[in-house]
Amino acid sequence: MRISPANLLGQPFYTIPLIPLIHLLFFAAAKFYGNFVKFLLQHIVKINTDNSLEKIMKRIFYFLVTNLAIMLVLSVTMSLLGVQPYLTASGLDLGNLLVFSLIIGFGGSFLSLALSKWSAKRMSGAVVIKTPSTPTEQWLINTVRNQSQRVGITMPEVAIFNSPEVNAFATGMTKNRSLVAVSSGLLNAMTHDEAEGVLAHEMSHITNGDMVTLTLIQGVLNTFVVFLSRVIGYAVDKFVFDTRRGTGPASFLVRIVAEILLGIAASVVVMWFSRQREFRADAGAAVLAGKEKMIAALQKLQVQQLPSALPKQIAAFGISGRESRGLRRLFSTHPTLDERIARLRGQQA
Repeated sequence: MRISPANLLGQPFYTIPLIPLIHLLFFAAAKFYGNFVKFLLQHIVKINTDNSLEKIMKRIFYFLVTNLAIMLVLSVTMSLLGVQPYLTASGLDLGNLLVFSLIIGFGGSFLSLALSKWSAKRMSGAVVIKTPSTPTEQWLINTVRNQSQRVGITMPEVAIFNSPEVNAFATGMTKNRSLVAVSSGLLNAMTHDEAEGVLAHEMSHITNGDMVTLTLIQGVLNTFVVFLSRVIGYAVDKFVFDTRRGTGPASFLVRIVAEILLGIAASVVVMWFSRQREFRADAGAAVLAGKEKMIAALQKLQVQQLPSALPKQIAAFGISGRESRGLRRLFSTHPTLDERIARLRGQQA
């Protein structure tokens, strides 16, 4: 088969002999490039806050390493499983396309989860407390140990990241292999009671299994995005542009547009779940540390809010997110602080 630029642009690599690995790399590289551009835009615009150029470059470096590792593992997985081409001479093989979509959709999500603790430490600059050297660090260790014993999980790693922002986050692949990190700004601004409420909130994220649940939701939605975008691209190419042999450039272009639009719709679903998850974590913190401590922590956040300095990958697991109004609320990871306080007080926001 003669391979021309039209072939390479117009039909997925699975239709080219001996190319499953190259096609996956091309797909992953396209995804990676889009994510990388968004990452640059999100962090360069923050250069006038507490983020130094060195910190931004460090985050970019670890972002590159993480995504390249995911691309490599997915490529090897596809090759070892011997997934067959989903475009054949007789048309679109929906069975093989579904297998391809499942591997891409769930593979990327679970690999990101597996690397979450490692990447979170390096992207945020969080330093794990091995041996407490100050009374504050000792109090932090004791509080997390006490809460983890009460909920019946292995004590998470405890870390501090240097930022004036009042924030904290939890991450990790399982309940018993997790990380809780707080900012230096939080320790400086909050009383012990308020900080205890924040730690209980993060502990609730861990015990609720929020990281795994969010990964599963993202995996399902990613699978649908990959699957439907290719079906739509193929259908438009065949029935609108009337391509007779193989697929034309329209299939590739329509697929990209469909991925973007379906990806936006999927993000709305993920963000809705993220907001509900915050309400549940607040409720769990109220049980673990006391309602008044959690309310006091949220009220302190109202007067101490700074633009989030957390990397996007872990921002959804922070105690505080950006306040959004109108349509932007659809893409917000957190409800407003007013809504969260009202919910805790047993009122409707």
